Amino acid sequence: MTALTIGKAAHSAGIGVETIRFYERKGLIRQPPRPSAGGPRDYGGGTLQRLRFITGAKRLGFSLAETAGLLALLEAPGVSCKDVQAQAKAKRGEVQAKIEGLIRIRESLDRLVDACPGEGSLADCAILEAIESAENSEGTS
Repeated sequence: MTALTIGKAAHSAGIGVETIRFYERKGLIRQPPRPSAGGPRDYGGGTLQRLRFITGAKRLGFSLAETAGLLALLEAPGVSCKDVQAQAKAKRGEVQAKIEGLIRIRESLDRLVDACPGEGSLADCAILEAIESAENSEGTS
C-alpha cells in the first residue's frame, strides 16, 4: 500500500504543505512516524481525517485554539454531543456579535455617505470630520 505523502494529504484536505507543518508545530496533529524501511511518512488514515476536521472547523470560524478544544473533546472520555453543541453555540454567539457590530458600522457609514454632498474641499468634508472626531473621542476615553 502506498503512503499518502504530505503533499497529497495537503491537496486532499485543501490546504498547503506548510499549513500541515504549522499544525504539527501547534500540536493539532502528530507527525506520522518515518517508516523503518525508509520512504515518505504516511499522512493517510487518522491524520488525513484530522486535517479535514481542522479545515472544516476553520471554515466554520473556529480559531486554532477552539479547534484544539474540539479535538480534545473528541478524545476525552465521557464527552457528549451536548459538550460539542455548547462550543458551537458559543461560536455562534461570537459570530452574531460580529455581525451586529458590522451592521452598526455599515449604518454609520450609510449616514455619513448620505450626509455628504460629495463636492467641495477636503477641509469641509463631513466624512473626514466625523472620522477625525470619532478618533479624538476614542482617544479621550
